[in-house]
Amino acid sequence: MSVAAANSETIGDLVERYHTWLRDRTILKKMRQWTEITTPFLDRHNDCIQIYARREDGGFLLTDDAYTLNDLEISGCGLDTPKRKELLQTTLNGFGIKLVDGALQVHATAENFAARKHNLVQAVLAVNDLFYLASPTLKSLFLEDVAAWLDLNGVRYLPRVKIPGLSGFDHVFDFAIPKSSSRPERLVKAVGNPNRDSAQSYAFAWLDTQPTRPKNAAAYAIINDSDRAVSTTVTDAFSAYGISSIIWSQRDTASSDLAA
Repeated sequence: MSVAAANSETIGDLVERYHTWLRDRTILKKMRQWTEITTPFLDRHNDCIQIYARREDGGFLLTDDAYTLNDLEISGCGLDTPKRKELLQTTLNGFGIKLVDGALQVHATAENFAARKHNLVQAVLAVNDLFYLASPTLKSLFLEDVAAWLDLNGVRYLPRVKIPGLSGFDHVFDFAIPKSSSRPERLVKAVGNPNRDSAQSYAFAWLDTQPTRPKNAAAYAIINDSDRAVSTTVTDAFSAYGISSIIWSQRDTASSDLAA
């Protein structure tokens, strides 16, 4: 969508467009006691993320069937350090997701099924993004690098902030920078693996929460370009929905916007 087209629609229109896109591209398949839910969101291999649901204890159990962490292990990204385990647990806590025998799980009722399903898919995306470049030879993860840069520049922030949106879904932002005398509140996402899905997911999170935030609140995406150039498709998408892009290799030009 062009910037002009996005600007001509209301936030409600854009959120409804997202809901329609999500509904129309979700596929269900019955598998004995389980129902396989294929979502339109893509994992690190550009495969659609699949989760599974079944009735349990008067409600529903939702799980990724341990796929996310098993895939990371096979790819050489083991959770073999206390720091990685802490980052994983912090990420899952932000979405209310439990880790059970290597599987990401959450229980739901009929009333909150949609929200819990949303949280599980967002957790899978977040874990994929968090460990995208976490080969055993790397000393840090992109989220750690961004936090260290913010600290170096004296940026005051709250980490991993959960904010409810108008839709009833919760959204987790990596950093929330409080309002100052010269700048409004700023919400920041560290985008380690910039692609269409990460852009779409963050755009919806911002559109859904923006009306609940103080006037003039702003959103930023700090985009990793360490291993490849960032596609203009990603930056154009962020721009269309009012999100300011900070390319990691050019981050020093934007430090004053966040530090003030």
